[in-house]
Amino acid sequence: MNLNNTKLWTAVITPMNQDGSVDYESLKNVLKAQNEAGNGILILGSTGEALNIDEKEAREILEFACNFEKTVPLMCGVGGINLKATSEWVDYLNTLNIDCYLVVTPLYAKPGDEGQYEWFKTLLDKANKPCMLYNVPSRTGKDMSLKACEKLIDHPKFWAIKEASGSVEKFSQYVQTCKNQSVYSGDDALLPEFTKVGCKGLVSVAANVWPKETNLYTKKCLDNSLKETKLWEDASNSLFVASNPIPVKWLMSEVGQIKSPTLRAPLTVNDMNSMDTVKNSHQNITNWYRENS
Repeated sequence: MNLNNTKLWTAVITPMNQDGSVDYESLKNVLKAQNEAGNGILILGSTGEALNIDEKEAREILEFACNFEKTVPLMCGVGGINLKATSEWVDYLNTLNIDCYLVVTPLYAKPGDEGQYEWFKTLLDKANKPCMLYNVPSRTGKDMSLKACEKLIDHPKFWAIKEASGSVEKFSQYVQTCKNQSVYSGDDALLPEFTKVGCKGLVSVAANVWPKETNLYTKKCLDNSLKETKLWEDASNSLFVASNPIPVKWLMSEVGQIKSPTLRAPLTVNDMNSMDTVKNSHQNITNWYRENS
């Protein structure tokens, strides 16, 4: 499978029942919608609340996703702060029918160039699948090291980068540094700007609630035919009026895609605000897709 053929990956939510248990019926519906839209599936990323799910549950979720009949590739999140524990997680992933891994910059510790290089190299050496390295400084507290990436350019498991700094300049630096790798946007709203500097695709939050719509949006960005950039920018940003994935879970529950907007503490739907803005965005995207598909 050529992973570069998948231009849109959805960082899927983990639906939960009101008692906080995993809602597998809703998860099946979410996975089905992504598969029908042709979107790659990223399971157990930050949008999937991976850090708030215990390992037993995470394994059950993964096995459910692996056993779900699909024609699109499956990616799994790899993140943490303890290298031994994270390495053991990769050992486990290596036993499953997963196509690739998303390996995030170490959390909280804010390591320098060499510390990041050692972290990534250890995990890439462990992995038996292609890896997408993930820059998300708003969550990790530090940018992914360009020097570490440069030293890893020829590693056989270094396939791609997910870049979510929110900066066109930084995105361009990763593209220029890592010419052997595809660089994907981690910001739905900035995809039109990132495509101008070499972006190859999108890892999306918005595609949870708008799977077919975001797929078309991605195609139009990549072939430079998108005209309604402001509409998509506003709609994408509306899904971040509270900490991700609070708004997207709330909206998916409102429109009947999942049964409950329940999240794991410390996240709570009680922090949801600007409901009208989010509802208006949903209507705008629905109308846009009707007019453009």
